[in-house]
Amino acid sequence: MQVISDLHIHSRFSRATSKDLTIANLEKWAKIKGISLLGTGDFSHPAWLQELKKELKEYNGILKTKTNFSFLLTNEVCLSYQKEKQRNVHLLLLAPDFEVVEQVNTYFKKLGRIDVDGRPNLNVSCSEFVEEIMRISEKIEIIPAHVWTSWFGIFGSVTGFDSMEEAFEDKTKYIHAFETGMSSNPEMNWRLSFLDDYTILSFSDSHSFWPWRLGREATVFELKEDFTYEEIINSIRKKRIALTIETPPEYGKYHFDGHRKCGFSCSPQEAIQLKNVCPVCGKPLTIGVLHRVEELADRREGFKPVDAVPFKQLLPLHEVIALAFSTTFSSKKVWKEYEKLVSNFDNEFNVLLNVPFEQLSKVIDKKIAEAIIKNREGKIKIKPGFDGKYGEPIFYDQKRLV
Repeated sequence: MQVISDLHIHSRFSRATSKDLTIANLEKWAKIKGISLLGTGDFSHPAWLQELKKELKEYNGILKTKTNFSFLLTNEVCLSYQKEKQRNVHLLLLAPDFEVVEQVNTYFKKLGRIDVDGRPNLNVSCSEFVEEIMRISEKIEIIPAHVWTSWFGIFGSVTGFDSMEEAFEDKTKYIHAFETGMSSNPEMNWRLSFLDDYTILSFSDSHSFWPWRLGREATVFELKEDFTYEEIINSIRKKRIALTIETPPEYGKYHFDGHRKCGFSCSPQEAIQLKNVCPVCGKPLTIGVLHRVEELADRREGFKPVDAVPFKQLLPLHEVIALAFSTTFSSKKVWKEYEKLVSNFDNEFNVLLNVPFEQLSKVIDKKIAEAIIKNREGKIKIKPGFDGKYGEPIFYDQKRLV
């Protein structure tokens, strides 16, 4: 069966997260979204770990709620250290059980406090970190998170590297996959031959349970009904992924180059002409994901590997409804139509991916049905995001989408 998963999320014990992030809320909204496997996030935080142990039961590396919803132990970390320059790299960890998590947390405590933030900040290099984690258990999966993000991606323009080997050195052999991040998609990553051996994954990095955040990017596995942690890890390590669900990369907060404070953004070609300097304030631009991909790519745009895993590109349903009505995506008007759709068609992903126009238009305004189909077909234009600002879907007029 196909299992839609979002393994990169956070708890309420991470900075800048919803205070209502509970296991119950995560389960409730994951089901409404159409997700059947969630990461726990933040297993290093003592209070959250205690809550996980109290409310979830472990079966073959999968944690189950009382109603049989599935979680997998996960944690994002930030490695901050000096190597040629300041490096800030976010990594996602998947762990097989609570016993291993306790050992990982004991190691983290040697590097700093783990009770301040669900995503601990650790002063250790990528290679040393991987070496120590593998000493604990080779069942742990280490995944470079949102790899192209300017400030915290392993290939990011500000603090990143130019290759996996440069970051992980001889421990690169333990890295099997990476997360695209919202500002890139698989097609962009296919242009770099040095990434061919890695499995491409997509997750949301959500800081809330709301459906426009949770599962906005996801990975679909083909698994047995009673799947185990080992099966998931084998799927990742052997590139046995059914597909990934991505937001359009322009929607991400770091796709284009620019300066948010100055309200200026531009394409990589324009940035090069400007010598990467902001024309408003005269300071260096924040170089975005598209620019970095162009710098490191050794293949033409549009290249597709023979073994490429398929992907779907979608905006969250709230965003699509808001676009059709030309209103904010969290408005009461949008919520009313959203609830109508998920109550009639099971969950959000089913609406976004499968329900035909004829069925949609019987339930909701034809304008919304048209927007859902255009979203499914990748025909909604987006003004690219830049320097921490989300991209903006563009509505041409009140009659039709661009």
